[in-house]
Amino acid sequence: IKKQQQDVLGFLEANKIEFEEKDIAANEENRKWMRENVPEDSRPASGNPLPPRLFNDSRYLGDYNAFFEARENNAVYAFLGLTAPPGSKVREHLVTVSP
Repeated sequence: IKKQQQDVLGFLEANKIEFEEKDIAANEENRKWMRENVPEDSRPASGNPLPPRLFNDSRYLGDYNAFFEARENNAVYAFLGLTAPPGSKVREHLVTVSP
């Protein structure tokens, strides 16, 4: 989980995409928020959804595997719901949930 989290955060930082990281290990409110905002069809058959999970504001985008696939297909900005103007900083607000 930690390696996946670092991979997502590293990409966002390297591409100057603003984001908010929510720690679910230390904050019960963040854990509750994540559980409530991950759609039923994206939850595991048993247990709770595990981080990292990505959101654009409260809109669920996907888990690490979806992020990785989008990055491999050079479609990560579309996955994140962002427009990436060449050479400029993207100013939309992202939330990534971390352990």
